[in-house]
Amino acid sequence: MIYTVKDSDAGSRLDSLVARVGELSRSAAVKLIESGDVTVNGGRVEKKHSVSAGDTIEIVQPEPVEYECLPENIPLNIVYEDSDIIVINKPSGMVVHPAPGNYSGTLVNALLYHCKDSLSGIGGVMRPGIVHRIDKDTSGLLVVAKSDMAHAALSEELSYHGIIREYHAIVRGGFKSESGTVDLPIGRHPVDRKKMAVILTPGASAREAVTHYELLRSYGQISYLKLKLETGRTHQIRVHMSHTGHALLGDEVYGPQTKTQIEKRHPRLFDGQMLHAKRLTLTHPRTKERMTFECELPENFKAVLDILDKEFG
Repeated sequence: MIYTVKDSDAGSRLDSLVARVGELSRSAAVKLIESGDVTVNGGRVEKKHSVSAGDTIEIVQPEPVEYECLPENIPLNIVYEDSDIIVINKPSGMVVHPAPGNYSGTLVNALLYHCKDSLSGIGGVMRPGIVHRIDKDTSGLLVVAKSDMAHAALSEELSYHGIIREYHAIVRGGFKSESGTVDLPIGRHPVDRKKMAVILTPGASAREAVTHYELLRSYGQISYLKLKLETGRTHQIRVHMSHTGHALLGDEVYGPQTKTQIEKRHPRLFDGQMLHAKRLTLTHPRTKERMTFECELPENFKAVLDILDKEFG
């Protein structure tokens, strides 16, 4: 990749600019610079180098390595299963499918062991049967397709918002209204390419994102919410809540560095963001029956609510 520095880029640090134009994390950009795979006007420079308008930056990214996704005997919390679909209650801490840094211990590894050859191939060898995802540190329900027919039908239903996904979350701050909607576009963070952000700049690369919320309980400056996704952008609930001043408790990426009192007093209860995919409604791809699945809140989530109930009861 060859990039000519624009006037608006002048003065930027090289690692920051490489991360942005190459759609990389800052650490990945630094590795490329330090390995000599990034040059400025044909020569190597340090990561802190300040670029000038007109500079020619060449970025050579290594070819992606193909990994074989192998079955692993990992216990699954199966809520429902038939010949077409399987609904899983995923624990916090489990990655849905293999990706750089996580090539084993994923939900897909577990599914390959449990389902053997009966998984849809539409998602490819690294994402067989995966119709939608939830974050590593988010727990709860997701549906997996066991046939190509089921995968196609569920993907289509997801595209027109026919699949209803309901989440429960514990967030910072109080709410003036009992319910509301956050309708703000989401795209890649302009600096940190691993993160998403609300993007309001006209013409910027961002997609429509709509989240509906309902206040279930109020604990002063902490709130317990039910949320429904109208769209399914990466990190959507976490980004929308953080942007509106209601970052999820336990969210190390989108939350502020200063922790709430309950996070300070009970750190072991916060092994990830307080977000749980509690309810899932879909149309069965074969029978066309409307089906709703529900699962309990995780134990640490319930423990946090119990503490708040006692303090604010």
